[in-house]
Formats: sequence, structure tokens, C-alpha cells
Amino acid sequence: MWIQTSIWWRHAVFAYFSCIIQRTYQMVRRAKNGHGMNIRFRFVALVFPFSFSLIACSTQENQADPAESKIPEVKKEQISEPKTPEDFLDRAEEAMGGEKGWMFRVKGNEGLVLQGQENTASYKATVKRTQEPEAFHSQGTITTSKGKNKPEEIFVIGGTAYIREGGEGWKQSPLSDPETKNKVEDPVMAIEAFRQYLKGSADDVTLAKRDGEVQLQVGVSSKKLPEVQDRAFVEKAVREMEPTLEQLKKAGVPVNKTQLTLSRLEETLVLDAKTHQIKTHQLKISFLIPYGGQSITYKQDVKEEMQGVFDGAIKLPAGVN
Repeated sequence: MWIQTSIWWRHAVFAYFSCIIQRTYQMVRRAKNGHGMNIRFRFVALVFPFSFSLIACSTQENQADPAESKIPEVKKEQISEPKTPEDFLDRAEEAMGGEKGWMFRVKGNEGLVLQGQENTASYKATVKRTQEPEAFHSQGTITTSKGKNKPEEIFVIGGTAYIREGGEGWKQSPLSDPETKNKVEDPVMAIEAFRQYLKGSADDVTLAKRDGEVQLQVGVSSKKLPEVQDRAFVEKAVREMEPTLEQLKKAGVPVNKTQLTLSRLEETLVLDAKTHQIKTHQLKISFLIPYGGQSITYKQDVKEEMQGVFDGAIKLPAGVN
């Protein structure tokens, strides 16, 4: 599976937050010598507002050409009606393979919350991907909680990602790199992802039909991470959060994965009931990270929506190799 969905926003600025954490720890040590009554109030005053920005990959949102955005009907007649999740995934693969390429709109947000104080970043992008040859291109923009915008552009060709963020130059990275996988938002690969979920346990994937749509979904709520960490969709959620955990560790927050709680995970793939083309793919996750007798909440919500057929070609810009 050469492209996976998952998040981007991994270039947070943690310097000030690190300083805050260190000062908080100094107070905690002093508290052990008899000054514990004031710790809670000092903690409230010092720890927030967060100064780090959990920014992600992204790019300037482009409007699709009306000619490109027309979503076609499935041309091939189906012999029998699909009934199981496997059947619908097969139909979706066939439908999405019937065109040269597709265009999607991506919107998402990611953030940390502690004691009601929240620091988030939002993301908007336009994604284009082709089948033969397999290629991917996204352009978008990250907006921090302070209103600052950072553009990002990503190409994926031949199993290699080419990434440009802000005014920096192009960087290369193999798609096997977990953080690179998080940056590349490819809804078409959700079909293969759900097949893997079914292999793990067919009972994990639910199927629902309503209002001209077919919905495939996996989910977990209020579980300690060790209880569910072997499920493929949980592994993906942990991968999405991993860069943030590393940033927190660098800032002085002790992180032990065995103590994390997966408070919510919901991944949903919605197909058109008639054409079986992908309409939307959405991932919602929320983890509780113990800290100082309380919890830091990590949350992420990313949604990809079909915009239509893409008939163009995806090529690297001149000078990029």
C-alpha cells in the first residue's frame, strides 16, 4: 500500500512550551519539600496558553474546473447486488479504477487540550491522484491557532515523496517513512485499508445503507491503548499521533503508551450507493495522555471529499528530481 491517509501537521514549535514544562517540574520538586498547596494554581497560570503550533502539511485550496469535477456514472453493469463489506470494497475499487484520476478536497484539524485550554491547527488542501501511472499531488495551507498560514505542496511519484513547506526547498522522503505516510492524504487507498481491517476481524467493520449512500466504518471508544493496539486501524491512529508524542517528550512531558487511553476512534468510508465511487473518507481520533494528575487530550479530525474526475497528468516541477 503505497499511499496511506494520515496527518501531516508535525512541525510544531515547542520551545516555549518546553520552558513552561520545565518550570512546572521545578515547582513539583519544590512541592515535595512542603509547598504542594500552590502547585495547582501555578500550573494553571504557567502551562497555558500553549505556545506551540501543531501544524501540518498542506497547501492552498484550489477550486476544481467544472469540466474536471463532473462525477461520472459507473459504465460497467453489475451482475449482482453487493451485500457484504467485501463486495462493496470490490465495487469501489472497480469504480475508482474506471477513470484516469480523481480530485478531492481535504479539510482537517489537530490539537492539544489541557484544563480547557486548547491549541489547534487547521488544514485545507486540494488533492489530485492518477492511476496509471500512479501519482499524487496535493496543495494546501496550514493555519495555526494564531492565524499564521503556511503553504505545503507534496508530490508522490515512483514511491518517493517530494515535499516543500513554506519558503523552503524541496525535500525527498520514501513513503515507507511513517511521518511521510501521515502527510499523504489519499482517499483511494482507504479501500485497501478497509480490506486490511476486515482481515484482522470482519466484525470490526460495520456496514450501513441510507439516503443513497453506503457507509463502512470501524471504531473504538474508551479503551486503554494496550487493549486494542494490535488492530490495524488503531495502529494507524497511533502512527498519526506519534510525532506529537515525540514533541511532548522533548518538551518534558513523560509519555508512556501503556497508560494512554483511546477515548475515540472513528474511521468512515462513504460510497455512492449507485456508482460505488468514494464520496467521503473521514478519520476522527482522540487520545488521553496522563500528565500531572490530569490528562492532555490529543485530537484529530480529517475529512476528504470527492470533487470529481481529474483528466490531467501529474509531473514534478522543473528542477526537482
